[in-house]
Amino acid sequence: MKIGAPKEVLGGEARVAMTPDSALQLQKLGYECFIETGAGAAAGFSDESYKTAGVTVLDSAKALWGEVDVIAKVRPPVDTEVKLLTKGKTLISFFYPAQNTELLEAAKATGSNVIAMDMVPRISRAQKMDALSSMANIAGYRAVIEAGNNFGRFFTGQVTAAGKVPPAKVLIVGAGVAGLAAIGTATSLGAITYAFDVRPEVAEQIESMGAEFVYLDFEEQAQDGAATGGYAAPSSPEFREKQLEKFRELAPEMDIVITTALIPGRDAPKLWLKDMVEAMKPGSVVIDLAAERGGNCDLTVPDQKVVSDNGVTIVGYTDFPSRMASQSSTLYSTNIRHMMTDLTPGKDGQVVHNLEDDVIRGATVTFDGEITFPPPPPKVKAIAAQKPKEKAKELTPEERKAQEVAAFKEQTKTQVTLLGIGTLLLLLAGYYAPASFMSHFVVFMLSCFVGFQVIWNVSHSLHTPLMAVTNAVSGIIILGAVAQIGSTSWIIAILAALSVLISTINIVGGFLVTRRMLAMFQKS
Repeated sequence: MKIGAPKEVLGGEARVAMTPDSALQLQKLGYECFIETGAGAAAGFSDESYKTAGVTVLDSAKALWGEVDVIAKVRPPVDTEVKLLTKGKTLISFFYPAQNTELLEAAKATGSNVIAMDMVPRISRAQKMDALSSMANIAGYRAVIEAGNNFGRFFTGQVTAAGKVPPAKVLIVGAGVAGLAAIGTATSLGAITYAFDVRPEVAEQIESMGAEFVYLDFEEQAQDGAATGGYAAPSSPEFREKQLEKFRELAPEMDIVITTALIPGRDAPKLWLKDMVEAMKPGSVVIDLAAERGGNCDLTVPDQKVVSDNGVTIVGYTDFPSRMASQSSTLYSTNIRHMMTDLTPGKDGQVVHNLEDDVIRGATVTFDGEITFPPPPPKVKAIAAQKPKEKAKELTPEERKAQEVAAFKEQTKTQVTLLGIGTLLLLLAGYYAPASFMSHFVVFMLSCFVGFQVIWNVSHSLHTPLMAVTNAVSGIIILGAVAQIGSTSWIIAILAALSVLISTINIVGGFLVTRRMLAMFQKS
């Protein structure tokens, strides 16, 4: 079968659904690859690079749509493109069926099969096909770069001869894929980063990336994010009021605010209101990643950058991934290639539309002239939210001292009990066992005690604890072997010599390994 990618017709869209690298992988699955001339130019992929990869370059979109069996696109098809679909063809693209009911009906009328990349279920097996996450990752990174472009100061603090520059304070609202990408970028640039999310279980992820999680003084438990396919669930009115109250408190301190709160198929919640913008300092920046669905900020204008009366810049671009077209195309084409891998189990270039497969069924919105949206819930549960871990209570000095005394008493009780049991067993052995046995038994017990003390009191400062223990054991073996190496029995002498040899190899090898391990942490 043949697969092809046309040039995107939407103005300003620079991405392409097939790159030369992804074409090579698709050919390994048995497909012939086609591309419309100039389709990859805006993303940095020339027609010549496609030809080198074995892709056939066609002169027009009509020729490509008529030639191929599988069409890979980025944006949903427009009316003129839908008319080029015919029965038996498969279209793979972002489609947003919940918002595009007319487009869904038009695709159904053609009898074609449509796979919506935005409908890939959020389960572990489908992560490699999760195009929404791929694009959100890029959008989060680009949002910080865009903020820096509109912000008049450094992100990191600096102390120079000309004066001191404080670090920028950045607030990320929403810690999904885009939010986490923005957090990582902002912290790496040296900004003091704060982040908020309605799911308390993401606090550990945020803090592990060097940002501070913004907690609310609110007792209500947040819903499990998995209930909405891995996205944060809508908040209650009471929670929302507490949330807005916290944002009003933070607004005067923040230099940059990046809002990422959006659930596909729903209007964006208003989280950064007009009065919060008015409370921000002149020169501050708001980047609204939810602008395509109305925006999280009251003053957001989709696809535009506006400046408020008090000098705050609000950026409402809806094409952040397209502004990094080469990277976006590479990731998106990889998502497409993984989808095609699942659709081609025989690697023979033949599409097998297995509707029993959770991923394929979830992403399929029309099949054989029928609308298959919405899909049934996947058999495998989506991303499960972890229960928030309770923070350890900080003990007072008195409580800590009482805890230490209780632990000491418990240890003493255990040791006295073990000593009592050991003494009793020793008395019983002495009462019934012969005198010759007892002399050997006492020497054995003393050897065990001395050996234990030697091993566990070896300093770990020069080598690892494991090496310390093994070297101590080997040292005891050498001492015992040396004592027996002069035995009149040749068998005992040979065994003693072997013991000395093997233990020496173990000790020397241990120190050589330790030396290499320590060298890894030394500056050259």
